[in-house]
Amino acid sequence: MTSTDVHKDVEDSGPSGYAAARLRLLQEGARSGPPRRSALSELTDDWLAGLFSAGSEQPRGVSLIAVGGYGRGELSPRSDLDLVLLHDGSDPTAVAALADRIWYPVWDLGLALDHSVRTPGEARKTAGEDLKVQLGLLDARHIAGDLGLTAGLRTAVLADWRNQAPKRLPELQELCAERAERQGELQYLLEPDLKEARGGLRDATALRAVAASWLADAPREGLDDARRRLLDVRDALHLTTGRATDRLALQEQDQVAAELGLLDADTLLRQVYEAARVISYASDVTWREVGRVLRSRSVRPRLRAMLGGGKPVPERSPLAEGVVEQDGEVVLARAARPDRDPVLPLRAAAAAAQAGLPLSLHAVRRMAAGVRPLPTPWPAEAREQLVTLLGSGQPTIDVWEALEAEGLITQLLPDWERVRCRPQRNAVHIWTVDRHLIETAVRASEFTRRVHRPDLLLVAALLHDIGKGWPGDHSVAGEIIARDVAGRIGFDRDDVAVLAALVRHHLLLVDTATRRDLDDPATVRSVAEAVGSQGTLELLHALTEADALATGPAAWSSWRGSLVADLVKRVAAVLAGDAPEEPEAAAPTAEQERLAIEAVATGGPVLSLRAQTEPPVTAEDQPAGDPEPLGVELVIAVPDQPGVLPAVAGVLAVHRLTVRTAELRALDLPDGVEGSVLLLNWRVAAQYGSLPQAARLRADLVRALDGSLDIAGRLAERDAAYPRRRGVVAPPARVAVASAASRHATVIEVRAQDAPGLLFRIGQALEDAGVRMRSAHVSTLGANAVDAFYVTDGKGAPLASAEAASVARKLEETLRG
Repeated sequence: MTSTDVHKDVEDSGPSGYAAARLRLLQEGARSGPPRRSALSELTDDWLAGLFSAGSEQPRGVSLIAVGGYGRGELSPRSDLDLVLLHDGSDPTAVAALADRIWYPVWDLGLALDHSVRTPGEARKTAGEDLKVQLGLLDARHIAGDLGLTAGLRTAVLADWRNQAPKRLPELQELCAERAERQGELQYLLEPDLKEARGGLRDATALRAVAASWLADAPREGLDDARRRLLDVRDALHLTTGRATDRLALQEQDQVAAELGLLDADTLLRQVYEAARVISYASDVTWREVGRVLRSRSVRPRLRAMLGGGKPVPERSPLAEGVVEQDGEVVLARAARPDRDPVLPLRAAAAAAQAGLPLSLHAVRRMAAGVRPLPTPWPAEAREQLVTLLGSGQPTIDVWEALEAEGLITQLLPDWERVRCRPQRNAVHIWTVDRHLIETAVRASEFTRRVHRPDLLLVAALLHDIGKGWPGDHSVAGEIIARDVAGRIGFDRDDVAVLAALVRHHLLLVDTATRRDLDDPATVRSVAEAVGSQGTLELLHALTEADALATGPAAWSSWRGSLVADLVKRVAAVLAGDAPEEPEAAAPTAEQERLAIEAVATGGPVLSLRAQTEPPVTAEDQPAGDPEPLGVELVIAVPDQPGVLPAVAGVLAVHRLTVRTAELRALDLPDGVEGSVLLLNWRVAAQYGSLPQAARLRADLVRALDGSLDIAGRLAERDAAYPRRRGVVAPPARVAVASAASRHATVIEVRAQDAPGLLFRIGQALEDAGVRMRSAHVSTLGANAVDAFYVTDGKGAPLASAEAASVARKLEETLRG
């Protein structure tokens, strides 16, 4: 169907013809993107113009104007129609009738309408009071009626905007900042709002408004393409959902990707992030220029008066060879020659980060266009400047992004391209892969006084997840890449080996500390063998903390830090030549012994709840600030009997308590006391609200053990009362046997979607398998539970290989069922 045919349908059939023609246009597979948005705008123009002139008398002194996105000719399938009926005020009654003749057919078709009826004076007054109205009028476009009236308003609105720019632009900048605070950064969100988030379509519109003020202009390269890409995604989102939505929800992303002809949802998100990054960077540069111009305007008259006229010469302060500060930015010195100085980009970046100043856009573009590639291996100065840049703390981020915006990072580190704008579909991670790496370096810069080789720590922080752009285990792939990059950067063979080990094992400490029995000598020996030296252990400890802190708030706490520190202490002892001692049965504390005796006397469970706190730790390992709550220590003594683990886990789940650590062991009773008692020492925390009373927990535990409390039924009822929301489908649970993890027990690892009652289901399945639990180490990261269970047979020995595999298989089937 041609454009002529579409418009003819509108003329022939009126509003119903418009609806049919609109539907045909949106279903055309061959036309999409800007051509479809433009055609939809033209089609709508023709229909509205027909409504405008449909009366017996043609209105005078009235015009119909499109504003906002419709004014720009960028109608998406479900966009609002933003219209202004402009009139000269001579015949309000006729104008009201005309408005009804236009608005009601629009509403009848179910189209969203944002409308107003104003005189030019009223429109200008409203624009002066409401910045959003003024931004919409900047894109005003004539549809029908008195063209002179429309042209007069456009001219007046633009003149007002330019005259008031020194006052209105700071207001617009504040509006953008407030929106960014509410909506977040488009380039990092898993479910971004394409319009409202920072780097989205609203910011692109704001940049057009700044350009219209003639006060400053945005970097043009790539900006139009970025806007087009976001508009294309919004079009596809409207078509796939049938709704006027700007939020790219997880459950819609595969369909939107297919609509756009993209490989998958990750490819879609990466394109969205790249577009958002272009707009965000352009916004940063533009608002910085606006601030510079406004400061210059306010200062210049005073300087002229002091100097007796003439234009003041900007002061230039040297920062490094070929690099100077001018007017609050880092620029190149007049004698700088990028074509003869391949280290200049790193030197300028390091100087800017150290000074806490932005890199001038002109300087970055000049270096990107003319700098020679660094030789391989890099000269020592280049490596030192990279380390200086990475060690500069928070200012590193903006400087790095400036280099990346012009392609200098991938020129320096070609492997960066695979992680650039790469999404991480994990609720724990709050950044894309590349931003996470820079955030880790920023965090690591706080720990450089803790290690003997801060340069290796900072470079390892930059490279630790570099393997995420490759298939397979990112730590294994990253080790290979890190060796290559470290060699090209110019590190010697020994340093390359250390960096490769840090990347390969960057998850080793936190995984082991939270999922293994640290009292088991095999655990400590395996870590010591992997690390190899005290120096590497020291670096790995700092990298582990920096990585976790840069991941997000769910990845680190004083509790995790204390577990990792305990493991490091034990591994350091082994590396120093002290063999770990075989574990002995720990002597019960006085409280544990009291609880055990009471459990024997009463024949039922007894328990105590005690809050646990620990002061947060600074970079120098010194306590600081108020204590951070680590949860509550729950100690339970219960006569030895089947079903203790699932009973306790189930009762805790019913009371909405999450389990952070769990230990279960048989307790040696004092001489003269008969019976066998199981001691459970767990750390728990309330999901929300306050903790239940200990007496209530005990009463429910008694009922769970005697079978009168139907835990499975209670949990099922609660799940039914709160149905799951739609969202991404979680991958199935995986259960594996960790071979050689312990000589005293079989270690079964469970990785699953965290959910209320998960530990209860695991405990019940292990109970049904007839195994005994020695200890449990549970770890929850966002929506993922990663737990390790040390189990034995009835005689307290590790399970045979076949039996262990069978238990793991049955447990996996249970969790997947």
